[in-house]
Amino acid sequence: MRLVVVLLAGLLCAGCSGRPVGVLTPVEASVPEATKVDMLVATTRAPSTDKAIRYTGERGKGISLSAFTISIPPDSRREVGQVQWPRSLPANPQTDFATLAVKPLDGEKAARSWLDGHLPPSRRVMIFVHGFNNRFEDAVYRFAQIVHDSGSEVAPVLFTWPSRARVFDYLFDRESTIFSRDAFEETVWQVASDPRVEDVTIMAHSMGAWLAMEGLRQMAIRRGKLPAKISNVILASPDVDVDVFATQWQALNTPKAHFTLFVSRDDRALRVSRRIAGGVDRLGLIDADQYYRELEKSGIVVIDLTAMRSGDALNHGRFASSPEVVRLIGERLVNGQTVTDSQISLGDRIGAAAMGVGQTVGGAAGLALSAPIAVIDPATRRTYQGQVEQFGRVVTENADDPAAE
Repeated sequence: MRLVVVLLAGLLCAGCSGRPVGVLTPVEASVPEATKVDMLVATTRAPSTDKAIRYTGERGKGISLSAFTISIPPDSRREVGQVQWPRSLPANPQTDFATLAVKPLDGEKAARSWLDGHLPPSRRVMIFVHGFNNRFEDAVYRFAQIVHDSGSEVAPVLFTWPSRARVFDYLFDRESTIFSRDAFEETVWQVASDPRVEDVTIMAHSMGAWLAMEGLRQMAIRRGKLPAKISNVILASPDVDVDVFATQWQALNTPKAHFTLFVSRDDRALRVSRRIAGGVDRLGLIDADQYYRELEKSGIVVIDLTAMRSGDALNHGRFASSPEVVRLIGERLVNGQTVTDSQISLGDRIGAAAMGVGQTVGGAAGLALSAPIAVIDPATRRTYQGQVEQFGRVVTENADDPAAE
């Protein structure tokens, strides 16, 4: 177990090597060909006295609101799915993501005023919740990348919770999501209650998916049901105990929103999470093929991304780093369309080279099936428990050998 965690820490640290911290000081220079992404940020983090950082990983009081403008380099100078972090500061908007403006907002009235100027003709809003091990600036830049690369016609709202951005602070981060449930629920409710907003998409990654589900569960219990304007809930690599998800789903009382899960059976981060959680399956690790009979009965769509090439060492961020998937989010899911095999061929988008031997569009890369609550029924999982335990032993024994993947 310790070996697996150390490996995970090494991989995470390797991905950040050479990257400066504190990129949120606005730069004066701008580039005509660059794209600007304006977003509203709601956070439960404690503010920092350092204006280059803005917010720490500690817990604050209440909800703080800010408006950010992020510059993204010209498409000819960047790769879709990637955040171009500056190698030195100040950032160069010609080649780097850069902060152009930051404006603290005082209360709900100021936030509604921000919507006045940024709600698109579609009147859609996307609310994003980041995952474990994220600095404030990580969440801001990643969401800006997703909005830009997906081509989504939305007003972007980022909800960021206190994360210390240290791999060994997993439990602190987990407790911070509990700390932030009420604030997330209130943020979603305020957006969905705005008469000018017609459609809301909630997208949450990793541990943020647990926070999103808990907030939606609370809302459904407190208010009787979810707002009808919430049309889409996208859970990417959800770090959610499958038994807990069962109770969360039941509390939503047959929601009208389309639920989509992006899962990967080779997600190394979720494998470690499963070990920490006592071997209970994580929602983002389910094998849709094994659960086919259960998956075909309800309206939770599962898209298995295992066969896709991944831009990150942990295979934990395919939803944002894959050009095919991030465009799928913008072109189909945010527009309120349920993705199924008959409507869209992920295999065609990904290309034959990204698919394993013997796989078809109906197989891993192109799998898009309906998932009922039975998929997370403990009785259903017993058939595969021996395989899961054996697989966990193999992962642990070979944790220091990337070739053993």
